[in-house]
Amino acid sequence: MRILISADMEGATGVTWTDDVVPGSPQWDRFRRLFTGDVNAVLAGLFEAGAGDVLVNEAHSSQRNLLLEDLDPRARMLTGRHKPLSMMQGVDSGVDGVVFLGYHAGAGFDGVLSHTYLENQITGVWLDDVPASEGRLNAAMAAEYGVPVLLVSGDDETCEDARDYAPEAELVQVKECVSRYAAICLPPARTADLLTGAAADAMARAGREERQVRAHRIEVEFDASHLAQATAVIPTVEQIGTRRVGFDAVNMTEAMKAFKVVTAIAAGAVQGIYG
Repeated sequence: MRILISADMEGATGVTWTDDVVPGSPQWDRFRRLFTGDVNAVLAGLFEAGAGDVLVNEAHSSQRNLLLEDLDPRARMLTGRHKPLSMMQGVDSGVDGVVFLGYHAGAGFDGVLSHTYLENQITGVWLDDVPASEGRLNAAMAAEYGVPVLLVSGDDETCEDARDYAPEAELVQVKECVSRYAAICLPPARTADLLTGAAADAMARAGREERQVRAHRIEVEFDASHLAQATAVIPTVEQIGTRRVGFDAVNMTEAMKAFKVVTAIAAGAVQGIYG
């Protein structure tokens, strides 16, 4: 069995605010070790339950946060930015399951460091008229390749979100959201046990499924009108409201490529503290 781990950082053990996840700060240096610990805990469970090969896709921000020197030597790690499938790079390589590790709630919802791709310019994303977190978007991508979501970890809001888009997945709550920047956290010794046990249990569901390839529509709402105007110049993207754009795509892979362009253009249109 071959497994993919899509590893984000906001939902990792102990993470609660900006400095914990922004490269370069002392707090980030501390929490990248806890992040790596979460990944190793999941790897232990996957290998214990029969995984033969696990690829860890670094999926947070710079995508250079995990400590390769501390990673379980049985795993392989994909690190660095500008991957064609972004957070889901590797899902098209014949894997039998995917783990969403360290995930978080979507833009516009309660949750520790909740957002969807852009940290604060996007106020909502909809996939086929359903509010969409990164987890929901990535689950639709996985379904397109016939890859089941085996496990999702993060705060309680992340787990509640995953119950809808991945109802059969194992869920691991490593913290309880108090606000966007505060949480009741379990220590890493406890979260490691939870992650390892859930990963081992999740392997029972590993195995390719029928591919679900179909057209999709994504809509994105921003916090300012000029971001909608800036992204509406992209071919296929239409401004459908003062702060909202939408586009259609023939499949989820193409939808996510277009979504990446939308977020890149929006990020480039932000002007200092006024956004």
